[in-house]
Amino acid sequence: MNANERKCFIRVYLRSFAAIIFSGLSLTSAQTFEVTPKRVMIDESASIRATGLQPNQRVTIRAELVDGADERWTSEAEFVADGQGRIDTSRHPALAGSYKGVSASGLIWSMMPSSKKASRYQPPRDFGIQIIDFHLMDGKVEISSARLEQASIAEGVQRVIIRYGDLRATLFSPPGKDRRPGVLVLGGSEGGLPSRRAAWLASHGFAALAVAYFRFDDLPKELAGIPLEYFGRALTWMANRPEIAADRIAVMGISRGAELALQLGSMFPRIKPVVAYSPANVRYPACCGFTAVPYAWAWNGNGLAFRPLRPGATQMEMVMKSEIEVERTQGPILLISGDADHVWDSKSMADSIVARLKRHAFVYNVEHLNYAHAGHGAGRPEIVPAWRGAVRNPTSGRDVEVGGTPQGNAESSLDAIGKVIDFLQQSLAAH
Repeated sequence: MNANERKCFIRVYLRSFAAIIFSGLSLTSAQTFEVTPKRVMIDESASIRATGLQPNQRVTIRAELVDGADERWTSEAEFVADGQGRIDTSRHPALAGSYKGVSASGLIWSMMPSSKKASRYQPPRDFGIQIIDFHLMDGKVEISSARLEQASIAEGVQRVIIRYGDLRATLFSPPGKDRRPGVLVLGGSEGGLPSRRAAWLASHGFAALAVAYFRFDDLPKELAGIPLEYFGRALTWMANRPEIAADRIAVMGISRGAELALQLGSMFPRIKPVVAYSPANVRYPACCGFTAVPYAWAWNGNGLAFRPLRPGATQMEMVMKSEIEVERTQGPILLISGDADHVWDSKSMADSIVARLKRHAFVYNVEHLNYAHAGHGAGRPEIVPAWRGAVRNPTSGRDVEVGGTPQGNAESSLDAIGKVIDFLQQSLAAH
């Protein structure tokens, strides 16, 4: 090979080498794996997308988080890239893995705990940010990774701890000096302070008062003989606050708190709309086990009639008197239930509420959102791991199966979140 031939060979070689390098760089730069937006509220979905894959390439996306109890939760699902080498979990189905089908949030709600000790997902402590890591895998090789941050309270939401007389509560209010619609928020038989649901409402523009009524601070230890005048004082306190529009107040409750919300709505004209998750159409007895009095609620020092857990023929009058007079409510009512509720039959009881309102020609709007394959936590306002094992009720000490499948519970949340907010916004709109 002479000198000219060598020079020609070198030029061709260098061009070929450069083309290979350039081609490799282009392929690498074109391949992306991202979660957008990188931070969302706990009730919002994010888009998980990969591009630059080979057409019809089969890959796995894995997800993991560590919850507020330091338990690790994981999921994974297999996808096939489309003809342009793209995967988008909001458009492309998971073919196998923790879930199947199309679900933008499937990799989150289908997570399972790594430890057998974990019975349910626990949120980060003190409204911290939940971090979820996603890994794009080709077999056992990680191609790329991305991260999502979930916030359970919006920036600027203010918290005021309330100790006013015997009232024990926390007010969550949006930033700004405008008077906002108010929501009285009530928990269920677990007792304590329903702070997370109030924070969710405040993040959507409501001034939400999370009220404790037992098993908190110096309040009663049991759900027994709770005086309903206590909630009247809470409503008066709300009406006098500069953050709250006194003529636009709603009540929201879950489980025994939903029973309570419907009862309060029937008694206090200051309450307009009522939102009841997994409701009861009757008053149930004190909870749980041996209590000082058999009734849960009292008014003017007298216990209100309740439905015995095992009513007999001699107790039918008490059963009839225990039904909540929901027709006295001065605003619209939204009921949310799951048809796989294993705690109590919230679907049938919500249907009974609707039927009673129809018999009494109720003039306000009433809506019942019932979800297939959802349990006692139907419609919970957050996109988090939906699996739940037997949960120990902190009041009764008993293990409770809440019912529903992870997918059924998750789908109920994804549908109900926007509907509940829209219901409150429309019902509490200024006229």
